[in-house]
Parts: sequence; C-alpha cells; structure tokens
Amino acid sequence: MSKQNNQILKNTNAKILDEFNASVMFDKELYAQDIKGSIAHSQMLFEQGILSKEDKEAIHKGLLQVKQEIESGEFEFKIEHEDIHMAVESRLTEIVGEAGKRLHTARSRNDQVATDFRLYVQDKNISIKQQIKELINTFVDVASKHTTTLIPGMTHLQHAQPINFGYHLLAYANMFKRDYERFESSYERNNFSPLGSAALAGTPHDINRDSTCSQLGFYSPTTHAMDTVSDRDFALEILFNISTAVMHISRISEELVTWSSYEFQFVRMSDEYATTSSIMPQKKNPDVPELLRGKTGRVYGNLISLFTVMKGLPLAYNKDTQEDKEGVFDSVKTIEVSLAILNEVIKTMIVNKDKMYNACKIGHLSATDLADYLVQKQNMPFRTAYYITKDVVATANELNKDISELTIEEIRKSNEQIANIDEEILNYLDLEASMNARNSFGGTSTKQTNLQIEVLKNWLESK
Repeated sequence: MSKQNNQILKNTNAKILDEFNASVMFDKELYAQDIKGSIAHSQMLFEQGILSKEDKEAIHKGLLQVKQEIESGEFEFKIEHEDIHMAVESRLTEIVGEAGKRLHTARSRNDQVATDFRLYVQDKNISIKQQIKELINTFVDVASKHTTTLIPGMTHLQHAQPINFGYHLLAYANMFKRDYERFESSYERNNFSPLGSAALAGTPHDINRDSTCSQLGFYSPTTHAMDTVSDRDFALEILFNISTAVMHISRISEELVTWSSYEFQFVRMSDEYATTSSIMPQKKNPDVPELLRGKTGRVYGNLISLFTVMKGLPLAYNKDTQEDKEGVFDSVKTIEVSLAILNEVIKTMIVNKDKMYNACKIGHLSATDLADYLVQKQNMPFRTAYYITKDVVATANELNKDISELTIEEIRKSNEQIANIDEEILNYLDLEASMNARNSFGGTSTKQTNLQIEVLKNWLESK
C-alpha cells in the first residue's frame, strides 16, 4: 500500500473512531441541564473563594449566551467536541477567555454527566406524571357519563357478567394512577445531587455540595461518590415506569381496536384518529390505537438495552454508560406523544350504548345471579345451585334466548328442584339489576362506580 493510501486509511479510521466515540449529536439534548449545572457549580466556586467574582460573572453571562445560541439554532455542534459538556465549555471559553477554563475546577465529566442526566430524568418524572394525571381525569370524566351504560364484563375474552362502561374505564384510571405514583416515587427516591463527586472519589478542593444541591433543586447531595458516578438506576427506573405505562396504553388500545370492529361496534373513533384503507374506501382503520399498541416494542427494547449495558460494569465510571441516554430520550418522547394522543382518542370517541346493551344479551351474563339467588334465598349449597343454573342456561339455549329473557314458567321447567321458584327471580336476572347487585366495595354497581369516581376526583384534586 502506498504512503498516500495508508494516510487516507488512517484519516478514515480516525474519523470513524471520532464518530464512534462522540456522543454530542445525541447528548446535546441535555444542553439546558448542563448549563444549569455549570452555573450552580461556578456560583459555588465563587462562594468558596475558588473563583473570583469577575470570573464567575463572566462565566454566567457566557453560559447564558451559549444557551441562547443553542436555542436559536446558531450554535454549531461538532464531532470533535465529543460531548455536550465540551461543546458548551469550548464555546464558553471562546466567549469569555481564561475564565471559561476555570469552570471545570473541582468537577469531572463523570459527575457532570450524572448531574445533567439526573436533572433531565427528574424533569421528565414531573412532566410525564402530569400528563398521566390529565389522562386519568379524562377517563374519570368519560366514566361519569356511563355509570348506567351496560357492557359485557369479560374473562378469557368470554362474556361473563354485566358491568357498566364507566366501571370498565375506571379500571384503566386505576392502572394509570399506579403509573403516576411510580413516577412520583422515583422522583422522591432519586432527587439527590451527584455534583461534587468528581471522577469517583470526591475532590481535594474545598467545595460545598450543599450549595450546588440547593441551587439545582435536589434534596441533598449523594453520599458515596464512587456509587454516584456509576449509578444509572434512576435511568432504569424511568425506563421501567415508561414501559409499564405504555403496557397500560397498549391494553386500552387493544380494546379500542376490538370495540371499533364491525363485530363489536361498541365505539367509533373520531376521524382524526382513524384512517381509510388505501384500496377499500368503505373501511376505516384504527391506525392510531394500533400504533399506540405497537410502541411497546421499542420502549421495552430500550429498557432491556440499558439493563444489558449495566449488568457487568465494574466500579466506577465506564464509557459503556454513554449508551444510557438515547434509549431514555426515545422512550420519553414516545410516552409523551402516546399519552397526548390517547387522551384525545378517549375524549373524542363515540359510545354506542345500544350495541353494548345488545351484547349483554349474549352469553347469559346474569346466570351467576340465579346461582346466588338459590344460595341466598333457597339455602342451597353453591355447587347444587351451580348445576341447576347450568340446566336453566341449557333451556335458554334451546329456546334461543338469553337467560334474562326467560319467563318464570320456562325457568321452572328447567329443573324439578326449582319447579316452584318465586317470580322475584326475574328481577334478579334482569341485566341492569344484575349489574347493580354487585354492590360490594370495589364492585360494578352504579353506586359503587360513582363512589370510585368520587375517590379518584378527590385524589386528582390533591395532586
């Protein structure tokens, strides 16, 4: 190989290595947190007599200029800067000169990135839980309009017992309430400042970690520098919390897809959230819920990816953790748009009460009420009542009726043990009565559903 070709190869390899090593093209997402942390750090250095007032003021003014340049699009991110920290510091030094070179005193990029990333995650813990709160409010609002709207309650995707549609929606409100609480809990558990941990073992400079901690809104400094710079539990937590939340989004999306099919026709989605087929103009596809359902794959992948990165890392900081951010950024953006869209889908969907009610007449949903009646009123053992009820269901099937539509004579003829059963059983088999009979705490009766709505409203007001 000629010297010229060898040099070209070396230059090519160097360029590839630079691109491979650099993170600035994605960790620039952390520019605001990086600048915020640098302002707090320089203020602390001034307070400790490590930085002069003039240098501190120049640094603050320069950092705010860098922030303005980034936000206006003037700032040029370059691969040679390697990461957001060096990109900001290099531009700061161009603006303020020697003072900019003093900024990195008593800190390392190890604690700097840990601080930036934790600030980002903490900000997202707050904003995502607020979005979840808005979604819960929407579920509660729609549920309050349907506390008497009957729909088949299912197990194994088979018709089981009559419930009201509001009650069904409140199941999702409770799922998302737990999601809210997970983000809230993660914020509390992780709101501690890494800044001042330096590379892994602290710094010989006379710093005040409580000062930077207070400026940045953390509760207190972390207590172990080596653990701090290598810790990414906070990132794993937000990925897990997002994964659980998108799983819940996927579950309601699956129901929306099912409910909007011709076979069900329980709901109709706004035209904004469904599209026509490219070849069949009569068909409207539930594309948006399908996409929401499909987003779980990428989010789960981001969680497993970071688990895999972290599983074998020795203490303390390792370059592997550069792989921690892109997945988090992606998952955050995914759940933010998913929550916003799902909120609008639920708000705007049209509920077909008649279709829901007619579906309740398929599958003998009030059969359990007959068994319960025989236990309570006839003092029968439940297993005996169970087999008598099977006979009544068989009669209903022979007559091509739902059990709720049988006459008292038809019920009495089903089994000799109930040949003289009281007519009041007809009231128990009524679908709405069956729904309201489930009045135990947490049950589907309209009364209990309204109580659950009140509890959720009080919780929402407290947040």
